[in-house]
Amino acid sequence: MDLNTLWFILVTVLFIGFFFLEGFDYGVGILLPFLGRDDIERRVIINSIGPVWDGNEVWLITAGGALFAAFPNWYATLFSGFYLALFVILLGLIVRGVAFEFRSNDRSPAWRKLWDNMIFIGSFLSALLWGVAVTNLLKGVPIDANMQYVGGFWNLLTPYTLVGGLTTLLVFTLHGALFLTLKTTGDLVERARLVATRVGLLAIPMVLILALLTYSNTDLFTKPGAALVLIASAVFLVLSWLLVRIGRSGWAFISNGLTIVLFTIAMFWGLFPRVMVSNLNPDWSLTIYNASSSPYTLKVMTVVALTMVPIVLLYQAWTYWVFRQRVSDKHLHY
Repeated sequence: MDLNTLWFILVTVLFIGFFFLEGFDYGVGILLPFLGRDDIERRVIINSIGPVWDGNEVWLITAGGALFAAFPNWYATLFSGFYLALFVILLGLIVRGVAFEFRSNDRSPAWRKLWDNMIFIGSFLSALLWGVAVTNLLKGVPIDANMQYVGGFWNLLTPYTLVGGLTTLLVFTLHGALFLTLKTTGDLVERARLVATRVGLLAIPMVLILALLTYSNTDLFTKPGAALVLIASAVFLVLSWLLVRIGRSGWAFISNGLTIVLFTIAMFWGLFPRVMVSNLNPDWSLTIYNASSSPYTLKVMTVVALTMVPIVLLYQAWTYWVFRQRVSDKHLHY
């Protein structure tokens, strides 16, 4: 395995971690205005992700940094071509972060409702647009011989990519509902479980539609391994829905998490060794070789990554362990 392949795998792992962890963050934010019947319940819902939401976003920052350093041409083409979509995602993340911090600064119901809505909007837009972005990478976008994106924003919105966006939106919402069944108490647990079963009924056919459109719009199914992983992700989604129906919420959360992990692996596996597909000419696609940094840069980065990544993983694991208990109104500070 050369360093180019190693760094492609590392970028994939970073996005897996981001989608798995930030996925339930998004889901909790999307469900906040609907599951929280009063201010106390909404505070409990927010507190369930309070100690970890900002740490989860570090995975995205690290993935962006890895792209910039290891594959600068991929970074440049992606961020210039997907500028507006990525700007909306960034805006959603900023709005969410501000809302989490500002919400409790005033006891006014109108004030708190405003920031609750901002949490919902930021979570909703980000969850939707990440699916649009990932499926665009696989489907292909207009890239010329100079690695320049020559399309516009509307080139990114096709039936296939919109289905991709709706899929991530529903799967992340399900992930958030399952997370709340594990982190809250009382009646809120049962309502979260009911929401999970209903969202799962929508997510399952959407994933199947996405798989069919992936077959007809991309070449992913020419790679048997990637196709099997994509099918396995759909199987785990069905299993998650069955498990939550019988009250096995913990296993349902793990199963839905595997859906997210396997879906991400399938998408990046379908890309490899490309990193962005050109739908103008396959020879103009960006690959792990023509989009990468110099071998020396990759060597230095590999040493840094092997040193620092395990420390970051241990710290985040410790954080989740410390805040592993369920959250209830008894933990609120009035």
